[in-house]
Amino acid sequence: MADITKPMRGKLCVVTGATSGIGLETARGLARQGAEVVLVGRDRAKTGRAVETIRSETGNIAVAYALADLSSQQQVRHLAEELKNRFPRLDVLVNNAGALLMSRQESVDGIDMTFEVNYLSVFLLTNLLLDRLKESAPSRIVNVSSEAHRGAKLDFADLQAQTKKYHGMPAYGQAKLAVIMLTYELARRLEGTGVTVNALHPGVVATNFGQNNSWAERTLWRIIGRFSLSPTKGAATTLYLATSPEVEGITGKYFMKKKRERSSATSYNADAAKKLWELSEEMTRLRATV
Repeated sequence: MADITKPMRGKLCVVTGATSGIGLETARGLARQGAEVVLVGRDRAKTGRAVETIRSETGNIAVAYALADLSSQQQVRHLAEELKNRFPRLDVLVNNAGALLMSRQESVDGIDMTFEVNYLSVFLLTNLLLDRLKESAPSRIVNVSSEAHRGAKLDFADLQAQTKKYHGMPAYGQAKLAVIMLTYELARRLEGTGVTVNALHPGVVATNFGQNNSWAERTLWRIIGRFSLSPTKGAATTLYLATSPEVEGITGKYFMKKKRERSSATSYNADAAKKLWELSEEMTRLRATV
């Protein structure tokens, strides 16, 4: 008889950006429900501490980690290979990692860091793991986006703000719009495979988000944090989409507070989503199989 107190027992879940904030709370929640959980982080010591904390608090020893800096496509590829080599299945992929940068920076791939971390790494990692997700179906992809996507548009002539003045929030909003459009495009391409993919807005959450910026900007984020949701509440919708039987088979949707919502009108432009997909293939040197 199944243990109703551990509904995720036997499931393998991968959570990116899992060493703090929403990602850590998501990993903790999955472990509490009995899942085998893999935390993805950049720093070995910090990620290891997060694993030990979750093991201690939940009593679930099936918690491990994998290391990768998602601003590097080479490391994303190594991460995907490691996950496929170490684990025979993948039931839930939570693309949670993100970054808000107020000044333009380039990744080791020569790509705008905001676009690379928030969107392009999601495109690349998800595609590299699709075969394993299909083999494990029914399986789920959960993409953490943001209400910051509203009002944003994809500027295909200058997606990386190479010719126009860089502004942190618009760049972040554009990347999070791209995540939602990717979600809808993947849902179309994965129809009939048993793999579902949904996106969500977690709410304004008190985390370490935005702490890679200037002192003044970090101070502003700390003030905002005083009026924000706790990471536990911020992770609620992510956990809902990753685990709830209520969303079994539901795909290609956008959620807030565990409810389906309409994303921006721009996000439903299928032609733009296809163009974004093709450009993403070029930028990652990946020929997707879906």
